[in-house]
Amino acid sequence: MLAIIHFADSLSAWFGKAFAWLIILMTFGTAYEVFVRYALNSPTPWALDVSFIMYGTLFMMGGAYTLSRGGHVRGDFIYRLWRPKTQATVDLVLYLIFFFPGVTALIFSGWKYAARSWAYQEVSINSPAGIPIFQFKMIVVAAGILLFIQGIAEICRCLVCIRTGEWPRPEEDVQETEDLLIQKANEAETGAHA
Repeated sequence: MLAIIHFADSLSAWFGKAFAWLIILMTFGTAYEVFVRYALNSPTPWALDVSFIMYGTLFMMGGAYTLSRGGHVRGDFIYRLWRPKTQATVDLVLYLIFFFPGVTALIFSGWKYAARSWAYQEVSINSPAGIPIFQFKMIVVAAGILLFIQGIAEICRCLVCIRTGEWPRPEEDVQETEDLLIQKANEAETGAHA
């Protein structure tokens, strides 16, 4: 089970980090649009569509990575009071009842949605540029498949916790700024008292 967890976490991390670079492209694209719109008085017809496409792609493809790192929203004010075995049992039931049916529906309906879009070579109706968007509809299917794979790993994570009483932790790859600041403050305080 740990091999499945490691594989899914690694796969989700790879895709999450690869698609995170869209933030840089979005930043440059938006900065370019602002410059040509306000400095040169020559707005582009494609900027809004491209930013929507990139943001949507980033959001969808980052979902599995976020799930692997425990970043999705939950009722932590109650959940954190439970023992790990209780947390894992509740998570397991919720994954089976809600997560997998929802993600499976996302994959199949996303496939139909993308197939229709490919069939008539859909373009954006939001701008006069007519940006082709049919290829980006497949992102819904790809994101669903990644979420499904990560969901299997989360089921394995729940089973390991139910058996051992401890959550298997994902690899640490990113730290929140707040955590780093707290850690530095604690180190400074410990160093001052030493």
